[in-house]
Amino acid sequence: MAEKSITGLTDAEAKEFHGIFMQSMTSFFGLVVFAHVLAWLWRPWL
Repeated sequence: MAEKSITGLTDAEAKEFHGIFMQSMTSFFGLVVFAHVLAWLWRPWL
């Protein structure tokens, strides 16, 4: 049996979770930047 850390995940599971988390965070930030660009085009704030 694979050794687990204090999180209860094996090293492979932690790496898989990290990859999914980073992809989700990158997608979210991309969406946020896109929304800010649209808001800027609608009403520039500077």
